[in-house]
Amino acid sequence: MRLLIIPFCLGAFFAAALPASGDTAFQNWLEDQVWPLARQQAVARSTFDLALGDVTPDQDLPGLQLGQGTRLQHQAEFRAPGTYFASSSLAQLTRAGRAVSSENARFLARLETSSGVPGRIVTAIWGRESRFGRAKIDHDVFRVLSTRAYFGPRAAFYRRELLAALLILQRGDTGRDTMKSNWAGAMGQPQFLPSSLLRYGSDGDSNGKVDIWTSEKDSLASIASYLKQNGWVPGRDWGFEVSVPDSIACALEGPDHGRTIDQWTRLGIERVSGRPFPAKEVNQIGFLLMPAGRRGPAFIVTPNFYVLKRYNESDLYALFVGHLADRIAFGLGDFRRDWDPIKGLGRAQILALQKRLVSLGYDVGGVDGLVGYKTRRSIGLWQQGQNSAQTCFPDARLARQLR
Repeated sequence: MRLLIIPFCLGAFFAAALPASGDTAFQNWLEDQVWPLARQQAVARSTFDLALGDVTPDQDLPGLQLGQGTRLQHQAEFRAPGTYFASSSLAQLTRAGRAVSSENARFLARLETSSGVPGRIVTAIWGRESRFGRAKIDHDVFRVLSTRAYFGPRAAFYRRELLAALLILQRGDTGRDTMKSNWAGAMGQPQFLPSSLLRYGSDGDSNGKVDIWTSEKDSLASIASYLKQNGWVPGRDWGFEVSVPDSIACALEGPDHGRTIDQWTRLGIERVSGRPFPAKEVNQIGFLLMPAGRRGPAFIVTPNFYVLKRYNESDLYALFVGHLADRIAFGLGDFRRDWDPIKGLGRAQILALQKRLVSLGYDVGGVDGLVGYKTRRSIGLWQQGQNSAQTCFPDARLARQLR
């Protein structure tokens, strides 16, 4: 396996004012603003023309600024927590994951030896991102990235990704028509953005190319490379489902409230399986994770959980991957603790709730409409100050109380 890392420095970018929507204006922008940057990165004119010569903007993409407002975008990570773990979907992925794990057992074992990342974790990410390479991923990455760089609210970010995609095409690992992405520009079976492919892409099948669209081995090796380079700790697990007694405040959640797992057990936390924590974990640092506050399963997670979050900045995503990996390898079923029915608040309601908490002096981790751990524990701390039961999760009643 050959790890390919290409330096990528673009300097400062600037976000232009909202551009005109015509195709001619779009082509002028490509020529006047994108081509000079591409040329500075030693992209050949022939590569630029091949990638962008006939591209027109796709104004149906979500999240664009088109003058009439911003098209909404929806991702599963933003829904009520329980909806993310539908039993039927997990069961299908588990069955398919066991089959592909068996088919790739030797290669996954070699990857684990070289990277320290367990094969079940790599397989679970592969399954979550592209259903083990079977998902339909059919957007033209150059059209997606150029449209988002032209219209999107993160223009500088997507301009950088567009230039990275041009470098990938010029490298010659795959053809222009093979470079498919989702609607956000994440490519191939591992769903890498172009800059991630340049940095973490790995030649798993040793053919001198990195092809995450058609090569399963390249896809798996690239996922392992990503986790290794982002700090995966060999020999440690990702986490354990636990029961949390009422005496432990849910506001103790988060990666900045670590304790040894032995200390957590002394406080009364136990594994739901009834088994002790593995001996190798007892004196290691663990963190409390309560993604639905007291209204769902709870976990003690390791630093590797937060490496999974580097792949996708969502507690639920990282939890899904770890849980699916354990189902594939160890035959586990659903979490022992059910998710309480939660009527999700709208994003505007979450934003208003976060703004109110900030005005009261709480750190919600950013007013973004997403219920991250800092928002959850801020809710718990506010509830504690009101001498009310700590739930550490928003609902309609809480939203009314915090108006």
